[in-house]
Amino acid sequence: MSGAAAKGQPKTIADWLALPDGHRIELIDGEFVEKAAPGYDHGNSQAGTVGALRGPFARRPGGPGGPGGWWIATEVDIALDGRIFRPDIAGWRRDRVPEPPRERPAAIRPDWICEIVSDSNRATDTVIKLRRYHQASVPHYWILDHVDRTLTVHRHTADGYLVALRAEAAERVRAEPFDAIELHVAVLLGDDEA
Repeated sequence: MSGAAAKGQPKTIADWLALPDGHRIELIDGEFVEKAAPGYDHGNSQAGTVGALRGPFARRPGGPGGPGGWWIATEVDIALDGRIFRPDIAGWRRDRVPEPPRERPAAIRPDWICEIVSDSNRATDTVIKLRRYHQASVPHYWILDHVDRTLTVHRHTADGYLVALRAEAAERVRAEPFDAIELHVAVLLGDDEA
């Protein structure tokens, strides 16, 4: 770790890059924040959401099977405004980002981020990241919450995120920016389709 970070100074991207490979650390507001390893429910929700979106969206635009036009990935380290985040799921529109962002950390802002809230990260995801993702102009921010079994879709506006949709597990919705298809919120949370 650099001398500045060792003396209690705010940590930097250089300090983050000096960490050993395989760490699950985010750099938020000059502090290292450990991202908890996902439990079954969290991982199942992550898989359910990716499963629901990849087929129709994570491919070239056009053709049968859905509108396409997205790169969608899990657990990608992303640099935004001097901070490093590792969202549960992120997506980039292919018309804006023609190649997947393979560098680490990815320097290209996502067009959509989804965080899956659990008790250990609730304040970080629903307050701190909400503010920082807005500040970085992330157009859409989804929060999937296992406790209240909801999906909240935030749309970027100049004054802050607007709640574009809040839905319960039993609902089927058209959720921005993937509103070309209907999604069952329970499936996003990891439940079976039936």
